[in-house]
Amino acid sequence: MNTELPKVKTQLFIDGNWQDGSLQKTKAVDNPATGEIIAQVAQAEMEDTKRAIEAAQKAFPKWREMELRDRVELLHRVARLLEENADRLAKIMTIEQGKPVAEAKAEILTGAENFRFNAEEARRIYGETIPAPNKRVYIVKKEPIGVVAAITPWNFPMGMATRKLAPALAAGNTVILKPSSETPLSALALFEIFEEAGFPRGVVNLLLGNSSEIGEALTASDAVRKLTFTGSTAVGQKLYQESGETLKKISLELGGHAPFIVFSDANLVSAADGLVAAKFRNNGQVCVSPNRIFVAKEVEQEFIKLVLERVQKLKVGNGLQEGVNAGPLIREDAIRKIDRQLKDAAEKGADILLGGERLLGEGYDQGNFFAPTVLTGVTEQMRIFHEETFGPVIPIISFVADDEVVKLANDSEFGLASYFYTENLERVEEISNALEYGMVGVNDMAISHPETPFGGVKHSGFGRENGHFGIEEYLNVKFVALKYRQ
Repeated sequence: MNTELPKVKTQLFIDGNWQDGSLQKTKAVDNPATGEIIAQVAQAEMEDTKRAIEAAQKAFPKWREMELRDRVELLHRVARLLEENADRLAKIMTIEQGKPVAEAKAEILTGAENFRFNAEEARRIYGETIPAPNKRVYIVKKEPIGVVAAITPWNFPMGMATRKLAPALAAGNTVILKPSSETPLSALALFEIFEEAGFPRGVVNLLLGNSSEIGEALTASDAVRKLTFTGSTAVGQKLYQESGETLKKISLELGGHAPFIVFSDANLVSAADGLVAAKFRNNGQVCVSPNRIFVAKEVEQEFIKLVLERVQKLKVGNGLQEGVNAGPLIREDAIRKIDRQLKDAAEKGADILLGGERLLGEGYDQGNFFAPTVLTGVTEQMRIFHEETFGPVIPIISFVADDEVVKLANDSEFGLASYFYTENLERVEEISNALEYGMVGVNDMAISHPETPFGGVKHSGFGRENGHFGIEEYLNVKFVALKYRQ
């Protein structure tokens, strides 16, 4: 197993140039599977953030006026380069983030599709003409907003960046990306591709550094007209408040606590396959990961047996190793949070059927590894019922009636993703209507695609990504009233 990090830039990218931060500071990046420091990356200060904003603002007029076919071709070029470099980019992601390399490569290829889809969507930004009386013409135009700031998380370092930057650029905006300090290398590799593709100076800018300081500078700037953020609800609320002073357009994709419901008439094999695949994708560190598993009492034991059979076959380890299904957690504190939840659940009557502990020994000691875990007897009195886990834990909750499980599923401040399995078409209609979530998967866990809207309600935020809904988030609507004869 070759664990050497492929060569990648480690500086800021501002106004078309790679450069160190103004105070020459750097920050270490480590590998969560080994604890090794793998890179030192430049850190932006206030002066650097201001220069990035100025560069994006200066580049905006020419970028928005660029011939559409030329802008579209640049976006297609990024898609091609992502595909051509997918193996290298996947290895970079796995080393800094931990997920299995096959998952990382799939994320890179989805990123390419994000650019390809939005390149074509740029051709379909249609205005409209409204019928008007008395020799008038009413015209509705859609225009780019201006400078867009994007702040992205560590769990999908390429997926989240491409999902935000592709529609923003396609709509004719210039961008500033602030990725997570835990996973900056994937963003750096993406900006190497922007440079190779030939983007004009100032159109794409990359800031690395203290999230709070850079975030405050971006929200305080009147030149930044749009902020898009994926991350925790607490940070999203702070950014929302700060952006109020400059009245920015804002999109927030925040926390999730997805219910997964198995009704008595469900295909249990299909439900077990879907649950285990989704729960252990990125080792549970996914905002749409199923977190509360509701199972009809009459099929509970059979379903638990199917789940245990599948979880016991999972291989945990370094994401670069062949056959690994689950890598490390991103940080030590993630393990502490899971420990607290499991201890609380056990003290209040839950049974841990599998796992429940940190993995130690050869290949595990230096990393943040936790055993895939299944527990039963979970109730509303336990922390794990109300807190998002973000880890490899399946908590099973028994239910009897449909109205009971809907009430339990909706008993959350979050409203991002939800799932249920049933063979009853009438139930499909009733339950999908009753669930208070922005997305519902019915007999299917694949709810995120470049073509379809992604986003939540309640404390999971607002705004949509992907599809034509996504590009609309980066446009302003202008109304023109023309009287053509006096």
